[in-house]
Amino acid sequence: MTRLFRSLIFVPGNNLRFLEKAKTLSADIVCFDLEDSVPDSEKKNARKLIKDALKTRSQYSSEVYVRTNSPISGKIPDDLKEIVQKGIDGIVIPKVNNAKEIKKIEKILTSLEKKRKLRPIELMPSIESAKGVTNTHEIALSSKRISALIFGVFDLLNDLGIEYTKQSEGAKYAREKIPLEARSAGVYALDAIWQDLNDEKGLIEDCKIGKSLGYVGKTIIHPDQISITHKAFHPNNIEIEWAKKVCKIYEKSVNKGKGATTVDGKMVDEVHYKQAKALLKLIKK
Repeated sequence: MTRLFRSLIFVPGNNLRFLEKAKTLSADIVCFDLEDSVPDSEKKNARKLIKDALKTRSQYSSEVYVRTNSPISGKIPDDLKEIVQKGIDGIVIPKVNNAKEIKKIEKILTSLEKKRKLRPIELMPSIESAKGVTNTHEIALSSKRISALIFGVFDLLNDLGIEYTKQSEGAKYAREKIPLEARSAGVYALDAIWQDLNDEKGLIEDCKIGKSLGYVGKTIIHPDQISITHKAFHPNNIEIEWAKKVCKIYEKSVNKGKGATTVDGKMVDEVHYKQAKALLKLIKK
């Protein structure tokens, strides 16, 4: 892995103050939210505010994603029409149940990108239902745009009819299955949020468990959680060596007047090079 997925923080898309504050956050990914944190009456306003925020993309130091509404909501076409523009790095799709939903979204995305002359936008499906867990592997393989999967514990427990507790065993199987299926498909997995903002020790322990299961980072809901998740999901030696190799081989290719190249059979371009440099810069701090 030549990039950092340690933290993805959700920012309510209808709150202008929070959108502005996100410019100062050190999270690896800032994700403007159109779904759970935005009531139906505020969806249109949130789309407009996010659209305006994306125009100031250069002021955000993190990667910038947007979480749309769910496939079953019927709101995704309207979401994409407003948010697909220059400045967006990726899209989180919540409550994905099967690969067909991703392919339908990809078709809309491809059309908008072509019309607006944009590079392909990444996707992160969020697994939050019994159907989604069952179909995790096919979802992960459904599009080359997919960089990672997200585990959504609260909606999954609701789907199963299980009340959430910090020690809940109800989602244990799903939590273990998702990173396994993700890696099998060649993508990564981000763990579910830790809801109790006052329980720092609980968050630290939850990060340790997530990392031991194969997650590379965590979704979060408050800036105070960033430093904890970053410490827990610090790059390991394998990732550091891979980033060094990417930088060395890519720089050699550029010096020869070329660009994209391959590292151990995998394509590497300028985006991968920048991500590798960011990772190496991190470990020098």
